[in-house]
Amino acid sequence: MKESFNIVIVGHVDHGKSTLIGRLLYDTRSLPKEKIVEVRKISKELGKEMELAFLMDHLKEEREKNITIDTTQIFFKSRKRNYVIIDAPGHVEFTKNMLTGASRADGSLLIIDAHAGIQEQTRRHAYLLKMLGIKDLIVVLNKMDLVRYKEHVFNTLKEEILTFLKTLNLYPSFIIPLSSKEGIHISKYSSLMPWYQGHYLINALDQLKMNEKTKKPLRLPIQDIYECDGTKIIVGKITSGTLKQGQKVTLLPTREQVQVASIMAFGKSKKKNAQKNENIGLIITPSLPIKRGDVLSDSHQSAKIKNIFGAHLFWISEKPLKINEPFTLRCNTQSVHCEVLKIEKRINSSTLQVLEIDASLLNTNEAAVVVLEAKVPLIHDPFNFIEEMGRFVIEQDFNIQGAGVIKEDTLF
Repeated sequence: MKESFNIVIVGHVDHGKSTLIGRLLYDTRSLPKEKIVEVRKISKELGKEMELAFLMDHLKEEREKNITIDTTQIFFKSRKRNYVIIDAPGHVEFTKNMLTGASRADGSLLIIDAHAGIQEQTRRHAYLLKMLGIKDLIVVLNKMDLVRYKEHVFNTLKEEILTFLKTLNLYPSFIIPLSSKEGIHISKYSSLMPWYQGHYLINALDQLKMNEKTKKPLRLPIQDIYECDGTKIIVGKITSGTLKQGQKVTLLPTREQVQVASIMAFGKSKKKNAQKNENIGLIITPSLPIKRGDVLSDSHQSAKIKNIFGAHLFWISEKPLKINEPFTLRCNTQSVHCEVLKIEKRINSSTLQVLEIDASLLNTNEAAVVVLEAKVPLIHDPFNFIEEMGRFVIEQDFNIQGAGVIKEDTLF
């Protein structure tokens, strides 16, 4: 069975992301023939050749109707493995998807129009990749056909993006010149750029390695509690670590010791152990009061429980974030009332310029280093230790306003 690799594709608007995704699906034969026939028909009616961006528009319509294609993911395959593209149409949606989605990206593609060059949103997306801990990066310089496949254009833009990414401590694995529209350097080499000796895109993706999962202590945020014939069954997804029948663990925030009496996987019988990312049901002894948001934790290396903590925050709302203004913070299955005690640094997310020290508010698309205070203690780990336990979103009136990560030290 092929392994699955999650990839997020980001970049400035109109730099060709839809066409690139369409080309990946087309060249890897990852769609039914009838989809291709339909797109060809639409393109012909509009007096155009095969327009791959229409393919993405068609898939978007299907996703909105909840037919066939998942609402946030698109699939394609190479000879080596299966790929899942996390669909991120813009920086706001990108932040929401990456922080609230079910799966985390193993790698990323940053797409840049070779003719237009690096834009504000290019820089902002790179900042978000860094903030979210997505280290494996491929930069693609798209639309090389518009600059006549000139080597000096590629080299100039390559140096410019490398210089910027270095300020974020981001180092791309590959920088690839290509044309999504013409199918150049997507699934094979082209004689149009004989000066390029690197990998084509599919080949480069296959070179990326799955992140080595360093062994982490157990974290299992409780999602729900059910009762069956008088027995209390705890339901949740293992965020990190492993769990075994008979294992003694700590219930947070009460810090009481419990024992795993039974582990159940949905649709299966009882099992003796469970791994990271498994959704399971548990019976623990003794049977204690427990609620959604509680966490089962390794007894020897427990999660932190704090009211006050530092964070890196990205603000997406048009309404500014103000000090001491209440909001809801969601971290894993926890939902707590919270406010900002201090905005230590207000940062331009595209240039990384520090705009203000000890600021009083945070504006749209700005980032910040902040100090947050939760009204009840938040169970968490620093993002650089257990990423899934250190991500959060901020809501006001049930709308996502911002997203961030809990910090232990400085991000850059």
